[in-house]
Amino acid sequence: MHLPVSLRIIGVLLMLFSTAMLPPMILGLLDNDGSAHAFAIAFGINLLAGLMLWLPTRTARRDLRIRDGFLVTALFWIVLGTFGSVPFLTSDAVPLSLADALFESVSGLTTTGATVIAGLDDLPRSVLLYRQQLQWLGGIGIIVLAVAILPMLGIGGMQLYRAESTGPAKDRKLTPRITGTAKALFGIYMGLTTFCAAAYWLAGMSLFDAICHAFSTVAIGGFSTHDASMGFFQSELILLICTFFMAASAINFGLHFIALQRRSLEIYQRDSETKFFSSVIGIAIVITCLTLLVTQTLSPSESLIHGMFQTVSIATTTGFTTQDFSLWPHFLPVLLLILSFMGGCAGSTGGGLKAMRLLLIFRQGMRELKQLVHPNAIIPLKLDARRVQPSVVSAVWSFYAVYMVCLVTIMLLMLATGLDFTSAFSATTAAMNNLGPGLGSVAANYAMVSEVGKVILCVAMLLGRLEVFTLLVLFTPAFWRP
Repeated sequence: MHLPVSLRIIGVLLMLFSTAMLPPMILGLLDNDGSAHAFAIAFGINLLAGLMLWLPTRTARRDLRIRDGFLVTALFWIVLGTFGSVPFLTSDAVPLSLADALFESVSGLTTTGATVIAGLDDLPRSVLLYRQQLQWLGGIGIIVLAVAILPMLGIGGMQLYRAESTGPAKDRKLTPRITGTAKALFGIYMGLTTFCAAAYWLAGMSLFDAICHAFSTVAIGGFSTHDASMGFFQSELILLICTFFMAASAINFGLHFIALQRRSLEIYQRDSETKFFSSVIGIAIVITCLTLLVTQTLSPSESLIHGMFQTVSIATTTGFTTQDFSLWPHFLPVLLLILSFMGGCAGSTGGGLKAMRLLLIFRQGMRELKQLVHPNAIIPLKLDARRVQPSVVSAVWSFYAVYMVCLVTIMLLMLATGLDFTSAFSATTAAMNNLGPGLGSVAANYAMVSEVGKVILCVAMLLGRLEVFTLLVLFTPAFWRP
């Protein structure tokens, strides 16, 4: 392991992150809202901290190993989440405690969308823009974006890409060079964000709201500039636009790249994961809309629009709301919360277990049932007409087991902080799946959670965003052995 090289990379990336303070600082100056000094202080602190890490190690020149990639990825998210809380601590507009500021920063960066802030409509636009920026940067993965500059530093970036990428197939590259892969992902991400912002603006949002909500929509984050979230706009057209871009952002960005390259939509039709993801979402929408209609909770048109929107929002782990879905009848709140375990597809900005893993688990279960009927038959497990290696299936089951153990452990810790079962379960699920809104006492926000509980949920959000193993591997003795 090359610790100086890792610290040098973190220093460079932290200096780059300091520039994220400039847009809200400029906006604060233009609006004269009194928040510009908070972002100026944060800019200086982030830049200085980055320099202090970079200067002593600037001559370090070695190729990264896979362990270095895991270390840099985990440390940078922890460091970034910590330093990203500085504006919340120094701004007079949001007088937050250290635990609250850390929670808000980590929630934004991991695209969870859980918040401890009430009264969003009264906050300065600079603070609101910064919250949205955090989600946008976290959505694509700052490490993946930074891979494009690593060749200039004399360091290969493939290890970082593997550590940050999601899904069971982490070695795929869209282009022969990792720099090209990072640029391809960034191009798709920027394109979706631009089109989403334009669509929102044309549908009636102000330019500021359109940009801010495009940031959190494509990032599948869920932060809003209004307490009522998407319900503030009272527009069915905006809800339909949001639903489309949430669904598009939850699909593998690699598929988007290939589809654009080949100028063909058949790529999506032939992809097993996308078909599975679409089928689950479609069935859930039908169940939700019919339940709302039969129980007369909403009018027929509202049942269709709000049912579809809320299902896609929760299932993709975006977390936008139009109503308090926790008050919907019967099993709907729990159904939507359970849907968040699927999240998006592998290689998307969504959270959760990922549709690919659930698809493999489902097909493995079907295979075992067939094997019981035909014990002597050789029944291979296939995906997209290709045989899935047993090692991949084993890795998926291992991930699922560790994910669930972490979920139960964190839920028990949240119960120990004084939360009731519904609130503890939903808060843990929302944090681990990077969803945001929960049920019970955390349906509106997380302000009433204890400071210890907020720190625990920060760990859960990081575990979910880094897909458990990237963070847990640092605590294994084998990782630190020469």
